[in-house]
Amino acid sequence: MDVQPEIVQQVIDQTLKGWDLARGWLMSPAAWSQFALLVAAWIIALLIARRLRPALHRLLAPATDLDSPIASARRFVLIFLPLLMPLLAYGLTGIGESVTRSLFGSGEVIAFGKRLFLFLAARLLVREILTDPFLRALGRSVLMPVALLYLFDLLGPANERLAAVSVDLGNITFSLLALIRGAVSAALLFWLGRWSNSRSEDYIKRQQELRPATRELAIKASQIMIFGAAFLLLMSIMGIDLTAIAVLGGALGVGIGLGLQQIAANFVSGVILLLEGQTTVGDHVVLDNGEAGTIVKMTARAAILETVDGRWIVVPNEDFITSRVVNYSDAGKRHRYEAAFSVSYDTDITLVPDLVEAAVGALDCVVTLPDAPECELTAFAESGVEFVVEYWVEGIEDVTGKYRSDVLFAIWNVLKAHQIEIPYPQRVVHHKGLSPIS
Repeated sequence: MDVQPEIVQQVIDQTLKGWDLARGWLMSPAAWSQFALLVAAWIIALLIARRLRPALHRLLAPATDLDSPIASARRFVLIFLPLLMPLLAYGLTGIGESVTRSLFGSGEVIAFGKRLFLFLAARLLVREILTDPFLRALGRSVLMPVALLYLFDLLGPANERLAAVSVDLGNITFSLLALIRGAVSAALLFWLGRWSNSRSEDYIKRQQELRPATRELAIKASQIMIFGAAFLLLMSIMGIDLTAIAVLGGALGVGIGLGLQQIAANFVSGVILLLEGQTTVGDHVVLDNGEAGTIVKMTARAAILETVDGRWIVVPNEDFITSRVVNYSDAGKRHRYEAAFSVSYDTDITLVPDLVEAAVGALDCVVTLPDAPECELTAFAESGVEFVVEYWVEGIEDVTGKYRSDVLFAIWNVLKAHQIEIPYPQRVVHHKGLSPIS
């Protein structure tokens, strides 16, 4: 029963060592001088922070209506002003530690105080400054345990213990410390990549002087650069030879060439569309198969078309390259359309063009310059004389006929106002019966 478990014995030994250290501090004049320096450093840091924080806030705070990158950077720096006091105390205790070690040859008390101030700064950062849920969770699960180990000067032994544990992944061997460092670095790098990508995307979209296709291409290029750099940096942190990545990339290229040809073709087609700028977001297009709609989104694989009835159609990018596509938006803002009608054979048809052209030209949606509406005779049909009026509008006529409806109403009203008959098919039946019997 007198044999203690090893872990219990280690705890007892550490406790005894801690008690001996604390008793030595309490009975040592050098320790008391270090306590005094700690208190002095804390008071000086508190006084400096009280005077310095308002001045820094006035200096760095930008105007509320400014939205430039410099203004955003200044607002970002202001977030960390609460860390001013513990960091000042940490710096002052660092100076005090060098002084006490030079005078007394020891500085354990003030060194502990210095680590305590850094621990308080980490705690303040996690509790009050970090607002992103991911960063706050990472701070609680990683930063605070590391700061606690650093506070009690156990970070070095913990690193050595973790580095001694190896993990084998095939032919590659990692220490447990390297895996933990890689996992934390990956989380931070890809969070930073996502944040940077969001900010760069918002900035690029605000550049209205750029063409939509150029903005989309810049967004895609920034995404590739940001996440590519994050991946390469992570490989360097974990100590993975990039030659192996090159071999893997070659194998992946072969796999794409053999099994993913369509995906690769759509991706390359998307890049070509963005470079040429002939088809981009906001364009109204009609595909070779008759499907029509407005492009609302372009991805690396496909374009999303929204039809007039609200349906979304996913069209592979390759279809825009290999088939015929009518792009009404790329041709310009003005478009010509026509509306057909007919009048009775009893009409003086020489009056019809002037009446219809004037009525259609008076519509708000119809453009009269440089080309006014034109009414032309097209045929002498079976039931009446057929005409067609050609007109120009600012915009695109879709399947709902939003312009044609107004034009046809104008034609109807002007013909009715001048008592011109719009014919409809009629049949005359002649009955040849027997003569009546007398």
